[in-house]
Amino acid sequence: MTGPAGSGSAPGGSRLRENWARLTAPGRVAGVDLARGLAVIGMLAAHLLWLQEPVDLLDPSTWGAVAAGRSSILFATLAGVSMGIVTGGARPVGGDDLRRARGRLAVRAGILFAIGFVFVALSLPVIVILPAYALMFVLALPFLPLRAPALFAIAAGLAVVMPFVHAWLDRMPFARTVVGHDLGLLVGWHYPFIVWIAFVLAGLAVARAGVARLRVQLWMLVGGTALAALGYGLGTTGAPRSAEAGSYWADVWTARAHSSGVLEVIGSGGFALAALAVCLLLCRTPLTWVVLPIRATGAMPLSAYVGQLVALTVMLSVSFGELSALGALRDRDPFWSFTLVTVAACTAWALLVGRGPLEWLTHKLERAAVPDSPGG
Repeated sequence: MTGPAGSGSAPGGSRLRENWARLTAPGRVAGVDLARGLAVIGMLAAHLLWLQEPVDLLDPSTWGAVAAGRSSILFATLAGVSMGIVTGGARPVGGDDLRRARGRLAVRAGILFAIGFVFVALSLPVIVILPAYALMFVLALPFLPLRAPALFAIAAGLAVVMPFVHAWLDRMPFARTVVGHDLGLLVGWHYPFIVWIAFVLAGLAVARAGVARLRVQLWMLVGGTALAALGYGLGTTGAPRSAEAGSYWADVWTARAHSSGVLEVIGSGGFALAALAVCLLLCRTPLTWVVLPIRATGAMPLSAYVGQLVALTVMLSVSFGELSALGALRDRDPFWSFTLVTVAACTAWALLVGRGPLEWLTHKLERAAVPDSPGG
């Protein structure tokens, strides 16, 4: 296995061939890597661009707003897909294998939460998804043995019910206190895990259905497109006539990005499924080699995401002397330079070194904490 420390036995061209084989192995679902890579780029856009909402298909200047909210929802959906793949795919593991998988995923959640806490403590002017991501991992653990139909049903139920719970919690007096605000930052409430677990379970359901199967991919494309059309279409009608702006019903009945309203959950959840399907179908064609750099980025999403947060911290500190100067940085239009450097660095690392540095570290810590056997 390659990694930052290397294996000590694959120098030069041998290591390059080994890493190339790992990245392009037939058993690797290239479309999932591509979707993760696009999600990373979407998060860069959300952080570094002035996004003009809503999206107007006839106005190219608004197209960048596709990244608003949808990139992070795609990330959450792909988290479920990844959890499903590592726990048996269409045939979920059981017994000792399941307990070991749950233990390792719990360790991974702890690592994600710890990294996220560091960036939350720095008070970066972007909302860090990692704490919420970690909590979603933990919440998904009991659902790992379930098959696709049950998972889809539970995800659909949560998608419809939990936006109401979220809006109710947001209107509680505690949410407006200093403690409530700080707690919200700590658990990533901007990405409310009680709602977003629906995306994770939908991704897990896709993995259980067989994400590499053509029939599943086509159903994802059709179903995801239909859900997106339904959610966004109803979103254009606004809140029910009885709801005033800022009311409980207006907060629930909306497709606005980052609202976690019912219509955003339906529309953006469908968008995530359709986007993943497009990536999977594209990677069945020779274009899969054209998008290899984005696939390489998607093969190390944690390293890419954390790397851009570190770069953002350094750039804001050095160039402006304060972390709150994100608007001034956006005025310099850094998105394309950030994106090109990120994709180039991830591609070079994937080919020359191997697994992403944080992915490698997480892998090692998981297996140290939960070994393959009692003896390690």
